[in-house]
Amino acid sequence: MHLTNLPDLNARDLAAVLALAEYKSFIAASALLKVSQPTLSRTVKHVERVTGVTLFARSSRRVEITPAGREFVAVAERILNDLQLTLRNMGEVASEQRGQVIISAYPIFAHQVLPELVKAYRDTRPHVEIHVRQGRFPEVLEDVYSGVSDFGITYVDEVPDTIEGVALRRERMHVLLPSGHRLARRRAGLDLAELKGETLVSLGRETYTRRLLDGAAATAGVTLQHGITVPGFLEIISLVRAGVGVGLLPAGVLPAGDRTVVARPLLKPALSIAVTLLRLRSRHLTPAASSFIKLTLDRMNAAA
Repeated sequence: MHLTNLPDLNARDLAAVLALAEYKSFIAASALLKVSQPTLSRTVKHVERVTGVTLFARSSRRVEITPAGREFVAVAERILNDLQLTLRNMGEVASEQRGQVIISAYPIFAHQVLPELVKAYRDTRPHVEIHVRQGRFPEVLEDVYSGVSDFGITYVDEVPDTIEGVALRRERMHVLLPSGHRLARRRAGLDLAELKGETLVSLGRETYTRRLLDGAAATAGVTLQHGITVPGFLEIISLVRAGVGVGLLPAGVLPAGDRTVVARPLLKPALSIAVTLLRLRSRHLTPAASSFIKLTLDRMNAAA
């Protein structure tokens, strides 16, 4: 680009022409721009001198835009719009480089998936502080609802109207058994009815996963024996591994390469649950938080 060939015009010059073209009055246009009429007149004459064309036909009562003026206005409007968009985007990029992002997630996601997301995010935004909170569905939902966290990630399919939920992936429910359990010999999946009389290691009644299972059991006419209640999936895995009972878990939290336990898909009913990103609809997120959400959605969609 030859910078010496660029016209001697600035954004204020273009805005002056646009205002006069819209209002067709030096009085109205100068009031809008908060400049004097002589100043506006000099600005328009400067633009006409630089472009070499007459943009407006002036009379004692009215200002009419010429055909050349209409073409110039279309170009000027596009240039100013592009400039405003560019400046806004630059401001957003700059603001992404500082601040903090607070995330609430269920523990296994926080341990297995979140580290890679944080690494990828911090590679381009090293000055943004990341705070990670862990909890089950009720705690994650409360963090998001109260504004403690910018967003949350948990197992849930239905959320309140005040919360926006975006499903990241769906996971099938499995039965987790000690390797020596009688049902572990089954190569196919298991029905919920086959767990009748089994001691279940379960999450609390307030969790979405527990409500999903209890609802399915009630529909199927099966009574589940929740013998042991624990705070999280990791505790379910540990107690099943110890032979205390059996558990019902989403596929994403099943232990890999552990020969002390066996997982079989739940066939009847075939239940699944979504890993869902939660955010408060009424909350305006910072650019830093918005960019972390976008990264999460892009990575999770690519992995699906």
